[in-house]
Amino acid sequence: MNFVERTGSKAIIAFKNVSGFCIFCLKCLREFLQGSFFNRAAFDVLVMQIFFTAYQLFAFFALLSVVCGSIFIGIIFHAVKSLGLVQYLGDIIMGIVVLEISPLITVVLLALRSSSAINSEIAVMKVNREIDALESFKIDPVVYLFLPRIISFIISVTVLSSLFAIIVLFSGFLFSSAMFDMSGGMFVDMIAKSITVFDIILFYIKSVFFGFFISVIPLYNGWRTEYRSTDIPVSVLHGMMGVFMSIVIVEVVSLVARFFLNSL
Repeated sequence: MNFVERTGSKAIIAFKNVSGFCIFCLKCLREFLQGSFFNRAAFDVLVMQIFFTAYQLFAFFALLSVVCGSIFIGIIFHAVKSLGLVQYLGDIIMGIVVLEISPLITVVLLALRSSSAINSEIAVMKVNREIDALESFKIDPVVYLFLPRIISFIISVTVLSSLFAIIVLFSGFLFSSAMFDMSGGMFVDMIAKSITVFDIILFYIKSVFFGFFISVIPLYNGWRTEYRSTDIPVSVLHGMMGVFMSIVIVEVVSLVARFFLNSL
């Protein structure tokens, strides 16, 4: 009976957590569709959050994109040349580096830098009863605190993933010119034949889902923190575990979707 009771208790807690998270997501979506977000105060929060999430990271991210992109492209080009698979070069660049590695590196970097920060921020506000103070003044924390951060993460992940992809393609052009004496027109034609409209749409859909989950999970965990300062690290730990689990799930689902679309 003790084993059954413990198992049932854990199942009930897990169900409450999942249902609470789904309700939280639906409430954020409802407020966004109702237009409650479109006011000057929330817009100012959105601008500041984009500044902290993307703009301050821009120089470092561009440098990281150049270094990592060049390393990935160099390794791939060397392997392709040694194996005699030049005819598959465009498919490898687009299928592996641009469509998979670009958004993955972007979302991991933003999760490490910003997801933990907003989780801690909201948890501290909850412990200090700042969220209760907002609600006492009839200010909805979903509209003022949560939606601007969710939208800023979606924008940041999408824009930075696109930047990484562009830098990778430019590195690919330089390496193709040096190693295969390929002209710019030949490289562009090779890339154009290796990508479809569905690949581009899936790339941006994946970036949107990445940005959504690495923001909404930390926000939810920070919001449900108890009124004890000792619960803040626990909240951040649970939030980051959920973030990286969501990254894996989105990546796997996107790979399955790409395989299914390409097989049609």
